[in-house]
Parts: sequence; C-alpha cells; structure tokens
Amino acid sequence: MMKKQFAFGLLAAALTAGAHAETYKLDPNHTKVLFAIGHFGTSTNHGGFYSIEGELQLDAAKETGQLSLEIPVASVQTGIAAFDDHLKSADLFNVEKYPVMTFTSTAWTFKDGQPETVTGDLTLLGKTNPVTLTAEQFNCYESPMFDGATVCGGDFSATLDRTQWGMDYIVGPIPAEVQLSIQVEGIKQ
Repeated sequence: MMKKQFAFGLLAAALTAGAHAETYKLDPNHTKVLFAIGHFGTSTNHGGFYSIEGELQLDAAKETGQLSLEIPVASVQTGIAAFDDHLKSADLFNVEKYPVMTFTSTAWTFKDGQPETVTGDLTLLGKTNPVTLTAEQFNCYESPMFDGATVCGGDFSATLDRTQWGMDYIVGPIPAEVQLSIQVEGIKQ
C-alpha cells in the first residue's frame, strides 16, 4: 500500500510541478508498438515495431497531454525473416514508398488524475485516420538507469480496421481487425 501511495505521490508531483506540461523524450529501448492479427482462423500472428522516436507531454493539473510517435516501418519484426520481408512489401506496409508511420495525439481524457484514453491521428500508407488508445496502466518513477531522472509512461491498447488505411491484402481469411499494444516510456527533459 505504501509503495502504491509513493508511486501515486511521485506521479502527482511530477505532473503538477509548476502546473505546466512537462516534456519527456521517448526512450526507444522502452517504447514499441506490437500487433496481433488472426491467421486463417487457426492462430494469431504477432509482431512489433521498434526504434521508435517521439515525445510525451503531460499537465495533470489541466488534465492535458500530447503524444507523438515516429515509427520506422522497416523495424518490423515477427521472428520470421520471410514474414518480415512480406510485411515490408507493397502487399502490406510498402516500406519503400512509406518508410514511416506516425501517431499524433489530438485529445486526452483523464480519470482520477490518470490518463484514461488518448485519441490521435495515425498516418499509415499515406492515409490519416483517428485512433483512440486506452491507457491500461500509467506511472512515473525515478529511474536508476537514468541517474534518478523522472520517467513517465504506460501501456496503451487499441483495435483498428486495417482497411481504413488501404491495407486490403487477403481480407477475410486474415481479418481486417488488428490489435495494437503500445508501450511508451519517456525521460523528463
């Protein structure tokens, strides 16, 4: 209980210090976008994007935030080299033409002082559509890996319809619905 109170107190202090937005540079070692999609009704394919850059800004007193992600599409990994190559092809992510996808938040909601949802624009394959991320957990802490600097971040999830971005490859046997899990951690600047 005391640990939870300390973490909540640290979060409140970090987010309300000076009653203005604090800026956190995303740590690419602790920031990733993972996906899961059905495979012919038998199993689920998993993969992820890494080496993500971006920024997190929070102002808990005003219950506002900003999140921007720059996701290098060529970083996609599934553990199967041939599958990675196919994902990068024009059938799917078309890395040659669209090497980066981005997410930029447009609105945040808070509950009990914690981020609850983050709505923003996801740009993929040259098309931009809104996506709402649900905050699964969120916290700030003093990181021993960064000389005691404050780190804030959390886990977010969303379900999206890949066809909204024109990714129509084998829709049917492979569902249009994709589950996203996003891990974000940023170091206070």
